[in-house]
Amino acid sequence: MTDARLRRGRGSLAVSFFVQGVTFALLVTRIPAIQDRYGISDGLLPAFLAAVPILAGVASVVTEKVVAKIAPAVVLRWAQPFVLLALLAVGMGSELWQAAVALGLFGLAVGALDASMNMLGVSLQRAYGRSIMLGFHASYSLGGIVGASLAWAGAHWHLSLFVSYLPVVAVLLPAAALGSRWYASGGDGPRAETAEPVEGKGSAGVAFRLLLPLCLVMSFAYIGDSTVSNWSAKYLQDVLGSSEELATVPYNAYMVTTLLGRAVGDFGVRRLGAAAVVRGGAVLAALGFAAVATAPGAWAGIAGFTVLGLGLSVLVPQTFAAAGRLFPGNSDAAVARLNVFNYVGFLIGSPLVGALGDAWSYRGAMVVPMLLVLVTVVYATSFGARGARYGGGHERPHTVDVG
Repeated sequence: MTDARLRRGRGSLAVSFFVQGVTFALLVTRIPAIQDRYGISDGLLPAFLAAVPILAGVASVVTEKVVAKIAPAVVLRWAQPFVLLALLAVGMGSELWQAAVALGLFGLAVGALDASMNMLGVSLQRAYGRSIMLGFHASYSLGGIVGASLAWAGAHWHLSLFVSYLPVVAVLLPAAALGSRWYASGGDGPRAETAEPVEGKGSAGVAFRLLLPLCLVMSFAYIGDSTVSNWSAKYLQDVLGSSEELATVPYNAYMVTTLLGRAVGDFGVRRLGAAAVVRGGAVLAALGFAAVATAPGAWAGIAGFTVLGLGLSVLVPQTFAAAGRLFPGNSDAAVARLNVFNYVGFLIGSPLVGALGDAWSYRGAMVVPMLLVLVTVVYATSFGARGARYGGGHERPHTVDVG
């Protein structure tokens, strides 16, 4: 019975990650349409965009306190519908204050959703006794591809934001509500994923000095990700001389290879260990940035962004998983604090590359996220020793496998 409960919990959580991927993509890919609808000036737009991750970070911190009394599954069950309804509200208004309220609510709900969703993922992985976290984030990537495709269709057919969002929300809201019935925590299941107690720290505590390397890796990964999402099209068109149509290809290629990397990443972790996979991903991402920075033409640049997707794909899921291993007695708090640095990286990445590009060159600007991602290699030991890897005799016996 317990195994069936965990299988249902894993499937329903994958649906939640997928829904969030669709939702977030529908928001960020229609930012020009949102700006036009509400008459947001170019000067004011950065403030609106920055408010979302800032409020999300605040909500992630609050979620840490909330889950001390309320299960993460309950938080997620309420946060996901809120995110979907906030997205719909973004497409309904016409006044500037309405955009501010809708985006503010979206940011707050996303912070609670991201934190609780990853808390459940870490908990289920502990119960499974092997790496499954990358699979959840693969569902998110797949949702992002679907959401971006739906956004393209809305823009292509000149649909209003409300008309674009309404059918998606009408489908995803009941699907998420139905799936939430089977959310499950791994706390009641077998805990085969062992972790040594942290010296000088009880199992219930979260020492920030020990979490700090993972926080830095999270920030660096999202600086890299936001560089691709915000600057790949401009880089290809303005620096590498591509057409406007071809300039849309790098991000799509990046999203596809991110999905592929996450789809197979769990197998790599089970065979090689998390630290080896993280090192390999960081080196591959750095090579991708180097290829972009030195690309002689558009197709070489596209190849670089494609490699980037494979490299960066493993970093964020494994960072959350490592926090759960490092603080097995208080993984929810560790995940909530770590999740804040998701938004820190998102806030820093795009302005950093833009400022360096304007002051220096966009080729040179690509070197900075390359170096930051390489720093991850130094911190790879925080992801666990090879002897603590999943699989290879370190999983619990398959007679009690849960799928």
